[in-house]
Amino acid sequence: MTERIYEAQHRAFSLLEEKGLDAGAIRFLMEHITGFSHASLLANMRTYLTEEQHHRFWQKVDELLEGKPVQYVIGHEVFYGRTFQVNENVLIPRPETEELIVEALKRMKKLFGESNPTVADIGTGSGAIAITMKLESPQLEVTATDISESALRVAKQNATELGAAIDFKQGDLTEPLAHKTWDVVLSNPPYIARSEASEMTDTVLDYEPHRALFAEEDGLYCYRKLAEQLPKLMNKPGLIGVEFGHAQGRAVYHLFSESFPNAVIETVKDINGKDRMLFCEIRE
Repeated sequence: MTERIYEAQHRAFSLLEEKGLDAGAIRFLMEHITGFSHASLLANMRTYLTEEQHHRFWQKVDELLEGKPVQYVIGHEVFYGRTFQVNENVLIPRPETEELIVEALKRMKKLFGESNPTVADIGTGSGAIAITMKLESPQLEVTATDISESALRVAKQNATELGAAIDFKQGDLTEPLAHKTWDVVLSNPPYIARSEASEMTDTVLDYEPHRALFAEEDGLYCYRKLAEQLPKLMNKPGLIGVEFGHAQGRAVYHLFSESFPNAVIETVKDINGKDRMLFCEIRE
């Protein structure tokens, strides 16, 4: 005999709480195992798990107890209302990056009107930015790059499953884009200083790809390189949008204002009131 849903869920919840882990992950895991929506799960709490569901559930609870993020355990994360496949070759998409897309689309409408700008997403990871931009504005010509071949495989799978036509290129920062000029460049690059590793949770440190998390020069390396390389690659009008760590706003602003002295540059706060994004509007 297996357990009822509520029994298994309660027992697993307690085990994660005892280890100081995110017990809220159990609900997402149970929805994944049973195929129920949140509402259906609540309505079926007294339903027994099948033998196979019971086995898979507890197998994956063991992974959670090891500190593995639930998104990697179930293999996906919801971003901008769509389901993206994720594994340990890509960062888990964060809600803050949804805000980068909202702000970019708003500024693009103002800068480009009804025209169809070319868009590049540098360091695409799971493809979340590039694919969402394409699906929100299907007329866009979108290119996505990443230095990691493994990450690009995940991004290509997501693009196929979500029906987004993206041109994927492998290479470091702007190198794959140097063959032409661009209207819009977006990026959520690695920005955590290696000295900050001690402040991070084991769940992130042990499982998410370090190449996509950490950068040299106190986390500012990629911004310095982008600020150096992008002037010769941007059209006029043009738009650059980057996400950064909440304490990096002033430094990132300084880098881009030096490279684009005539641009309109703005740092934007996220939903939590922290500086999180920079937009550089090139008009002349």
